[in-house]
Amino acid sequence: MNWILLTILVVGSLLLHSSRFSLGILCGGLISIVNFHWLYHNLLNVFTKHLNRARKALLLRYYLRLTVLVFVLYWIISGNLVDVIGLVIGLSVVVMSIVFTTILALSKKNRIEEAR
Repeated sequence: MNWILLTILVVGSLLLHSSRFSLGILCGGLISIVNFHWLYHNLLNVFTKHLNRARKALLLRYYLRLTVLVFVLYWIISGNLVDVIGLVIGLSVVVMSIVFTTILALSKKNRIEEAR
């Protein structure tokens, strides 16, 4: 769902805004999706392999991920590479995807309950 939403936003922004704005959405979307997958794999790895050291391992990986994210965002924003509003919209892709998926799941659940 993340990739579909990012594609829709980038294509839509290419039609309506500048390429710099679209690049901001693309960069923000890629950063948020990669960050989300990195978090998923860290949690999966910590709780399946390092259960006895879960807290330390999770915190270490969290701070590592946060540090990388800060440096990447600093580089993008300070270099004036993309439109900041587009970047913020792109960074919201995962949140929008979660909200959209939740709405779909709840509406599906309601339709099943109504059919009974």
